[in-house]
Amino acid sequence: MDADKQICGRLPESDFVELAVEIFTMLADATRVRLILALNDARELSVNSLAEIVDKTPASVSQHLAKMRLARIVSTRQEGTKVFYRLENEHASQLVRDAIFQAEHSLGGTPRHHHLDLATTGSETASA
Repeated sequence: MDADKQICGRLPESDFVELAVEIFTMLADATRVRLILALNDARELSVNSLAEIVDKTPASVSQHLAKMRLARIVSTRQEGTKVFYRLENEHASQLVRDAIFQAEHSLGGTPRHHHLDLATTGSETASA
């Protein structure tokens, strides 16, 4: 591996920064965040199932999923006339979880996710 292209210990190359900004832009939509959360809870779902979960029309959900597919956030599997969507990998889901955790911090007090850390570790010194 070329040492000049390593990311560890340095800022990522500008191409990756620009791509990261595009991912954040793609995730800067409440419906898309809800879709990621829904797909995180299930292995795969159809457009109609997702539309019901996020309380949007199937046409609207289909448009969001098409954009997410182009961004390689979701992938599809076709079964007859039905198309099933799933997360391409765990990273978009982790970004959404981390954003929600950050949002919890803005509310003041001890965020809910820290209460969960304390409950599982039994320690007052759970990591942030």
